[in-house]
Formats: sequence, structure tokens, C-alpha cells
Amino acid sequence: MSEHRIVEADDEFAMVIDRLRQQPAYAIDTEFHRERSYYPRVALVQLAWEEEVALVDPLCVSLEALAELFCEDNTAVLHAAGQDLEVFDRCVGSAPRRIFDTQVAAGFLGMTSPSLASLHDRELGTRLPKGDRLTDWMRRPLTSAQLDYAASDVAHLLEIYERVVRQLSERGRLTWALAECEELLDAPRGQRDPELAWKRIKEARHLRGQALSTAQGLAAWRERTAADSDQPVRFVLSDLGLVGIAQHRPGTLKELKRIRGVDERHLRGAQGNQILEIVRETDGIEPRRDKTTKNTELSKDLRPAVSLVSAWVSQIARDNQIDTALLATRTDLEALLRGDEDARLAQGWRADLVGEPVRCLVGGEASLAFDGHGSLVLEARSRRLLDG
Repeated sequence: MSEHRIVEADDEFAMVIDRLRQQPAYAIDTEFHRERSYYPRVALVQLAWEEEVALVDPLCVSLEALAELFCEDNTAVLHAAGQDLEVFDRCVGSAPRRIFDTQVAAGFLGMTSPSLASLHDRELGTRLPKGDRLTDWMRRPLTSAQLDYAASDVAHLLEIYERVVRQLSERGRLTWALAECEELLDAPRGQRDPELAWKRIKEARHLRGQALSTAQGLAAWRERTAADSDQPVRFVLSDLGLVGIAQHRPGTLKELKRIRGVDERHLRGAQGNQILEIVRETDGIEPRRDKTTKNTELSKDLRPAVSLVSAWVSQIARDNQIDTALLATRTDLEALLRGDEDARLAQGWRADLVGEPVRCLVGGEASLAFDGHGSLVLEARSRRLLDG
């Protein structure tokens, strides 16, 4: 692999894009910060193809040219693509049409959410250079150590991609991995739903009645304010302050100031009055129910089946060398047992491997047993009871 080059001009970036559009696959990664912002702020884009690596400086170059590349049918290879896709949505306005996430794909080879370093070690027998987790990617000029570290994230990613694809093909699992990557592309990104923001506050989930309705209103307001001003939600109002306000429901700025987690910056300008207005608006209002989930309660007859089936799913994951989280989560199992139409275990390869056997189990057509060697097996039910 040749040494990386820095791209700091739009015309040079345009030539890189032209080269990439001719490739069947290319590696891409980003470096970004979001400690002091709601949305990710991109600081560097790394690209690799054939024997070349380009490090694109978005402080000098417009990344909108990536939209041309993303329209192509070639494959963008990433590792742990979730946040990178959010970066692309934010700074390009689109994401690659087709992606291959090496972290997701490695789950079908028995690895559990592997780091890029562990994939390098397993597939190439090499070690990635260690980077400073707290490095400032927005500061210029970037050091040679920073540039080397950034380049290493994509320099051999295509080689890993080719090895992983070959192994998946040999095991008949390539279509599984591709479907999972497609699902990742379709996942919602960007601003979170303000109406559900309260669910991410651990202490708020234990509130009831009036306190909960106020917490819901405050959390939604905080989420919208953070998104509009592009700052972390904790900068708008801390979780501690939000829950304290919901519990004590102040009526004046003086009362608001006394609440733990609320400081002077929350009282400046219109913010303090906005908080008090939410307290007043939620007075006498019942807490909102979650409209995004219907029929979430599992029948009493099926609740014991969740733990039983979970143990078997873990066994299947080990036997088939698949990351358990990829195969079936507890939420997936509950959705299947409830009979949800969109249950993941009722579709595709998961239905064959897990869904149909589980239906047989809960339908009384099969039973789980130990095989005498510490493993669980699913067998046709004999319907013979042992004498007690």
C-alpha cells in the first residue's frame, strides 16, 4: 500500500471521486467529534482503493462531491458504519447506495462486535497502530501520527472485506450479511424522536403520574432545543435537573433555581420561562402512552418460554458460530411469540434457523432436552410423561 495523501482542494477531490466511481468497492471511514454538539462534526474522511489512500480534509474541501459517488452501484466498505452513515447524512445529504459493514459481517463468522484491530489481527495477522482516544481531530495541522492512524483505518479494509466475503460465501451466509447491511442502511438516523426522549433518562422511567408527564414534556423540549441549537442535550439541561424539576414542579424562577442540577445558565434569557411554561402546560395532564408499540404484553402462558428459548438460541449461536445479538435478541423472541407481523424471526434466514423451530416448541410439537454432554437439543416431542 502506497503512502497516503492529503486532499485539501476541491479539484483534487473531484479526481479522487472519478477514480472511486470506477472501482467495484472502496473503503471509507470518518473521524468526527460530537462532544460539544448534537450532530456529529466531521473532521476527516478516509478513502482507500486499489493501492491508494486519500485523507480528505473537510475543513478545506466540500464533501458534497461524495453524493456523486454514493449514487453508484459499487460497494462502500466500512467498519461499524452506524455513526459514519449519520455523518454522511449530515454533511453530504445522502449515504452510499450499497454498503458492507465488516463488523456486522464478522458476526456471521462467530465474532461478537469485533473491533477493527481484532479483525486485522484475525484476518491479516497484523496490529493496527494505537491512537489517542482523546485526540483533537479538528485542530490543524494534523500531526503525522494522527494521519498515520487515520489512514490505517482504511488501508487494509478492502483486503479484510475480500477475506470475509470469501468465508461467508463458503459458509453460505453472504446473503445473510448483505441483508443485514441493507437493514443497517434503512435504520433511522439523525435527530431522535423528541416524544420518546424521556425513555433514555434512567431516573425518569421510574416516575409516575404528574411527575412523569412533566418529565416527558421537558425531555421533548430539551431534545428539540438541543437539535435546533446543535448542542448536546446535557448542555441544555442535565438529567438530574430535568428529573428534579419534574418531581418538584416549580412555579417561579426562584423555586426553579433551588432545584439540584439547575444553575444560572438555565435561567438566562427565555430558557427558564420555557421550563416553567412546560411545568404549567403539563399540570393535570396524564402521562403519554408509547404509541410506537402495540400489544407489547406477552401472555402469561408464553412468558416462561422466553427464558427457555433464549438458552436454546444461545446454543444455536455457538453451534453455528453466529453472534447471538445478530441471530435473535430478547425483543426479537418476544415479537415472534406475540405473533407480530414484522417479527424479524418470522422472515428470511432467521425464520429457518430459529423462527420455525420456536413455533414448533411453543406449539407443543417439539421439546428441549440436554444431550448428556452439556448442550441443548430440540427434539420432536414424544408426549410421554415420566412417572413422578
